[in-house]
Amino acid sequence: MTQQRPVLSGLNAIDCDVHPDVPRREDLLPYFDDYWKEIVTSRDVDRLELTGFPTGTKPFFREDWKATEGKGVEKLRRNLLDPYGLKYAILNSVTGVHALYDPYLSTAVCRATNDWLKAEWLDRDPRLRASLVLPWQNPEACVEEIERFADDKRFVQILALCQGEMPLGRRLYWPVYEAAEKHGFVLGVHAGSAYRHAPSQSGFPSHLAEDYVHHVQGFAAQVGSFVAEGVLGKFPGMKIVLIESGVSWLPGQMWRMSKDWRGARIEIPWVKEPPSALVRRQIRLTTQPFDAPRDPADLERIVEHLDGDDMLLFSTDYPHAQFEGDAAIPAGFPERLLDRLVRENALATYPRLEG
Repeated sequence: MTQQRPVLSGLNAIDCDVHPDVPRREDLLPYFDDYWKEIVTSRDVDRLELTGFPTGTKPFFREDWKATEGKGVEKLRRNLLDPYGLKYAILNSVTGVHALYDPYLSTAVCRATNDWLKAEWLDRDPRLRASLVLPWQNPEACVEEIERFADDKRFVQILALCQGEMPLGRRLYWPVYEAAEKHGFVLGVHAGSAYRHAPSQSGFPSHLAEDYVHHVQGFAAQVGSFVAEGVLGKFPGMKIVLIESGVSWLPGQMWRMSKDWRGARIEIPWVKEPPSALVRRQIRLTTQPFDAPRDPADLERIVEHLDGDDMLLFSTDYPHAQFEGDAAIPAGFPERLLDRLVRENALATYPRLEG
């Protein structure tokens, strides 16, 4: 028996992907030191948005949510926290800072953004949690930022793009993962591109519809990198959450990687288990946008192909238009897994969540 779009109120759901407003210069100025205040003002750095993730334009927002009065936390309460009865909501700030070339400016903007998230969002509602925005252009500064917020358990995750400078499994980033694992942070890999490289293996697409779909290639490449480079074995205590990745593509990749690993594992002797086992143990996926089949009756087969009841995390992708009304849970999702989806899996994934 399957549950058809259940009402979330009363389930104490945990939303693992909520987007706060992208901060503008006037929002961040109080959190810069004097030097960086002068730099961002003289260089006229204002609102930083990713080219492929323009949060203020269609189809990246829902009309009814945008029309609500108020702003910031007040608006979030009215649109999401209260009507959905959420226990927690994890804020993911996907800003253009991820794509800056200047590692020092990126570090300064990340620090200011995290301080802004703390003061303007987390301090204003006890249900809010957040991901740290890190300057991946400067791994040493990433570690410093993790250490700076290690004692603030409201920050539960570190955020990276699925299409950034290089594959995230590279050893250059291992000190970041060591610090994350030490302090219980999850690694969140979010849809988005820094456009250092073409988003497809055949070059740059012509249309948004193509670009949007090609993000799956980015996620697939990162999963392959985490497995082959040995990140999952080296940091067994760190979970990785793929955010806005879709779901149906992963079973096929797990099967193919496990098959090819049997013949090519001489090149990666540190991978001592089938990749599918490593992925099921440490990688999780958020549910919106869910690449569900047209017939809701087929959805359970996708979940079964994952062969991991603890792999899916509930999300709304607020304020983006991924579903209508309050139908945040895909129609046909197995009722037997509902509590796991909306609450239990997140609690098991994020050790800092209730800290």
